[in-house]
Amino acid sequence: MSESNRIEYKKELTKELDIEKEVIAFLNSREGGAIYIGINNDGTICGVADLDDDMLKIKDRLKHNIQPSCMGLFEVGAEEKEGKSIIKITVASGSEKPYYKRKYGMSEKGCFIRIGTAAEPMPQKMMDELFAKRTRDSIGKIKAHRQDLTFNQLKIYYEGVDTPLNSQFAKTLDLLTEDGTHYNYVAYLLADTNAVSIKVAKYAGTDKCDLIQNEEYGFCSLIKATNRVLDKLEVENKTFTKITGAAQRLEKQMINKRALREAFINAIVHNDYTREVNPIVEIYSDRLTITSYGGLVEGLSKEEFFSGLSIPRNRELMRIFRDLDFVEHLGSGINRILSAYGKDIFKITENFLVITFPFEEDYLNTIRTTEQVTEQVTEQVTEQVERLIGIIGDKELSGKELMELLGLKHRPTFLYSYLQPSLAASVIEMTLPDKPRSSAQKYRLTHFGKNVRTNLSFI
Repeated sequence: MSESNRIEYKKELTKELDIEKEVIAFLNSREGGAIYIGINNDGTICGVADLDDDMLKIKDRLKHNIQPSCMGLFEVGAEEKEGKSIIKITVASGSEKPYYKRKYGMSEKGCFIRIGTAAEPMPQKMMDELFAKRTRDSIGKIKAHRQDLTFNQLKIYYEGVDTPLNSQFAKTLDLLTEDGTHYNYVAYLLADTNAVSIKVAKYAGTDKCDLIQNEEYGFCSLIKATNRVLDKLEVENKTFTKITGAAQRLEKQMINKRALREAFINAIVHNDYTREVNPIVEIYSDRLTITSYGGLVEGLSKEEFFSGLSIPRNRELMRIFRDLDFVEHLGSGINRILSAYGKDIFKITENFLVITFPFEEDYLNTIRTTEQVTEQVTEQVTEQVERLIGIIGDKELSGKELMELLGLKHRPTFLYSYLQPSLAASVIEMTLPDKPRSSAQKYRLTHFGKNVRTNLSFI
C-alpha cells in the first residue's frame, strides 16, 4: 500500500514533524484520510519506539493547535505490522471548513488542503469560499436557551467506562459556546433534563392507520434516552426458531441485531437538531423504520456515503458517543448495515434519511402460519376449552385450583371435557412435563394458547 490522496506515511513523531498540517489537509478535503506513524515514505515498516507516549502527544497537539476544534473528527489508534507497532490517525472530512493552525489563523501559513500525496497551502480564494459555506448554525455554536443544566447522568456514563469527568468537562467536551461563557445546544441535549424526546410508534398493520403504541423516550440526557430506545428495540426484535434441513433448530431475530443498533445510533449522532426535529422509530407488522432529519451532510454525495466516507454532522456528539463505546470507528456503521442488507433499505431525500428494515421472511412465514392455525383452532375450540383458557389467564394453576375456579366437583368431567382437550390442542402446557402425575403439577397457557385467547370472545 503506497501513499495516495487518502494515505500519508511518516517515519516518526518529532517536534519538527508538522502533524497538524497533515491532519488539517485531510479535514479540509472531501474524503478525509489516514496518517501512519512508523512507516517510511517507501512503505517499509520501521515502527515507533514509544507507542503510548506518541499517541498522547498526537491527541494533545491536535486538540490544542487546530481551529475550529477537530475533536470528534479524528481517531488515534495502534496497529501492528510485521511485528512492529505503528500509529494510525484516522481523519474525517470536517463540516466546519476551513480548518487551520491556531497559531497562524486562516492564512496560507495555517490552512492546508490535500492535493495528490501532499498537504499544500490553501489559496485565499478557497478559504473565503469555504468560510462562506461554513455551517454557522451547528449545535456547538447555538447557545442553549436554558443555562441551569446539570450533567449527573453523563458523569455516570463516563464513570462506567472508567473515565470520570473533572470540573473542566464542559470545556473539554466542547459543551460551551465559542466564547466559553455559556452552555451550547450540545450541552442541552446531554443535560439531565431537557425537552428532547425520541418517539417509538407501533402499528398493527403495514400502514399508519391503526396505532397501537406510541412511546416517548427522552426529557433526559440523550445518552440515557439512546440506551432506553436500544433496550426497547431489543425487546421488539423478537427471536424465533427456524428448523433447518438437517433438523436442527436455528435461532434468528426479526432484524440483524448489529445493523439495527448501528442504524439507530447513526440516526442519533447525525441528526440535524438545529430545527428541533428528532429521530423517530416506527414499527409495522412487516418492517421497522428509523427516520432522522437533515439528509446527507453538505459536501457528501450518495456515492461517497455508501462507500463508507464520513462527515460527522455533530462532531461533539460523535466524540462523546465514541468515548462511551456506542461508536467504534468513523464511518464503520454504514458499512456494517450495507454488509447485512445492501443499499435498497436506504431512502435519502433532501431533508430526511430513512432506513427500512424488512422483517426476516422466515419470521413473517411463522407469523402467517401461526395466525392461520390460530384461526382454525379458535373456530374448533369448545365452550369448555374456551372457559379454561379464560380462567388461566397469565397464571399458573393446579388442577384443583382450575376445578374450583370453573365450579366443577366431578373430576372426570374436568379431565375429559376441559383439561385433556386443552392439552391436545396445545393451548395449555404442564409446568412439569417430565412429571405429569406430580402433586406440584400446574398448568399455563402456551404462546400459541395466548394467540388463541386474543381471538376469543372474553378478550
